[in-house]
Amino acid sequence: MHRNISESTLSKQLRELVDDGFIEHIDYGEVPPRVEYRLTERGSSFVPILEAMKAWGEHELI
Repeated sequence: MHRNISESTLSKQLRELVDDGFIEHIDYGEVPPRVEYRLTERGSSFVPILEAMKAWGEHELI
């Protein structure tokens, strides 16, 4: 399921993930602006938990 998200909501969520150490923000200082987001080691370590939650949710919806 895909949902639309406002730019301000996306920016807020990305900032929170950066602040919590799950992703890193890379600003290339270019014009036009170019930034990237990458999972940190902490973010990568959380992937198995998310996958388990997804599997649980799929099982419970059957």
